[in-house]
Amino acid sequence: MAWTWRFEKADGSQAEPAVQPEEFPTQSDAESWIGEVWRELLEGGTDQVTLQEDGSTVYGPMSLHDASGAEGEDEGAAEE
Repeated sequence: MAWTWRFEKADGSQAEPAVQPEEFPTQSDAESWIGEVWRELLEGGTDQVTLQEDGSTVYGPMSLHDASGAEGEDEGAAEE
């Protein structure tokens, strides 16, 4: 089994990752890697990622913008 990430722009089209992607032996390895490089990916033009196992979607798309601290913006909207 190979775990990989699909790198996407906000519209779902494929993006060229700013960090060389890898294939991972486990889901945990893939998730640890994305946790280490998401900022570089975001700065390089990737808006969201989708985790795949042997070409099948496991979950996603997952926004990289949400990880950057955007939750503060949602708090104000909830209070209105």
